[in-house]
Amino acid sequence: MQNQEIIESLSPIEQKILPYLEGKNIQEIIEKSMLDRVSVLRALEFLSSKKIIILKISKKKIIEPGTNGIYYKTKGLPERQLIILLEKGNLNLEEAQKQSHLSKNEFKAALGALKKKAQIEIKNGTLILTGNKEELTKKSLEEQFLEKLPKELDALEPEEQFALKNLKQRKDIIQIEEQQIINFNLTELGKEIVKQDISKSKDLVEALTPQMIKSGNWKGKKFRRYDVISPVPKISGGKKHFVNQAIDYGRKIWSELGFKEMTGTLIQSSFWNFDALFTAQDHPVREMQDTFFLNKEIAISDKKLIKEIKQAHESGVGGSRGWQYNWDEKISEKAVLRTHTTCLSAQTLYNLSKLLREQRKGKFFALGKNFRNETVDWSHGFEFNQTEGIVIDKNVNFRHLLGYLQEFFKKMGFEKVRFRPAYFPYTEPSVEIDVFDPEKKIWLELGGAGIFRPEVTIPLLGAQIPVLAWGPGFDRILIDHYKIKDLRELYKNDIDKLRKMKFWVK
Repeated sequence: MQNQEIIESLSPIEQKILPYLEGKNIQEIIEKSMLDRVSVLRALEFLSSKKIIILKISKKKIIEPGTNGIYYKTKGLPERQLIILLEKGNLNLEEAQKQSHLSKNEFKAALGALKKKAQIEIKNGTLILTGNKEELTKKSLEEQFLEKLPKELDALEPEEQFALKNLKQRKDIIQIEEQQIINFNLTELGKEIVKQDISKSKDLVEALTPQMIKSGNWKGKKFRRYDVISPVPKISGGKKHFVNQAIDYGRKIWSELGFKEMTGTLIQSSFWNFDALFTAQDHPVREMQDTFFLNKEIAISDKKLIKEIKQAHESGVGGSRGWQYNWDEKISEKAVLRTHTTCLSAQTLYNLSKLLREQRKGKFFALGKNFRNETVDWSHGFEFNQTEGIVIDKNVNFRHLLGYLQEFFKKMGFEKVRFRPAYFPYTEPSVEIDVFDPEKKIWLELGGAGIFRPEVTIPLLGAQIPVLAWGPGFDRILIDHYKIKDLRELYKNDIDKLRKMKFWVK
């Protein structure tokens, strides 16, 4: 840019600080320009991009007295206050704390500090000063350090580092603040620009408004030149947490495929969570190490449904033999935090059973949170999201099931999907769903799918109509997409990382 073009491109805040750049003092620029600190810094960055100044921004850590540190600078550290008190005579522990006016924690800290330096001992519950007078009156390294604050962290002497380490272990005595150091110098170009008259640039029009267009008074006006190349400060606007946004994206895909959403509570009876899905009452998945049981019972009012579920478990339906055991209704009433969203599918089938037989069809999905009693580590959590789906129609078959799943995962960004034979208590045939990660060149296991067994559909739906069903884990999809190595990072609120997370768009 030529000098005149640069002047014509100066923003209002750049124009305001330009006359004060030779002083190189940020605070002076703020006061004279009557701009706030953020605006001045922004203006300096703009001028730097125009090569008018060379801007250097660095950071340093400053040690400041904390809330207690400010008080102790005046009154003395707790150990100093205790020494002054005991110089008048020995006291028992209870009386010493009372007369010192120290809190319980401060009194303990003072005792610990003095015992560590062998300046005190306790005999039969009585505090006795053991240090000589010279040692006791001499200020400790911690006291000397506290008096010198504030200090730059990187400039500490070895003794000061030792004192800092000791004081950091105590509550609110010191705090470390990060300060921004800003230095700038005018370039040769900047020195020329500063000397020139920029008053005419203040008359340049900043924006073309609807009123100007309507009145026509923009004609003959000169507009400020805009620099569309230089970088501008990042703006971090408010947005949804990336997990919630991805869940909304998954919901959108199922809705576009013609599915209706199923919803329900996080607390379910064991009846809907296990029994209605033909999970035997002695199945390991129902044990305490897998399920969060609540101190609550939820009874099922439909006695006909209870009778049919009981029969399915004990002797079977639709030609099966069931599990061949005595089903207990009381066990089915135990409340749990739902371990899967498949309990919503069971309830949906039951609601459809109240319709005419030809109306018992549809496509439904759920995407929500579930809970399992897992030990939390990098690959396990006690809560997880699952995407659930069912298709009820007398004309659907296993190929339709695979087709729905391939289409969903393709829209989620996975080109390669494969299916492996598997076993689940309430579906037959059953498959495991895997997707291919092209970067890692591995197949990721996401969860299961299949066709509901007659022991599920006949009691709930009232007829043996084919029901396609699936319930892959959604969090595993998120981990792969966002390249997260530790499952716990999904729910950490690290604001810097959250700002950098991109929305899920495929």
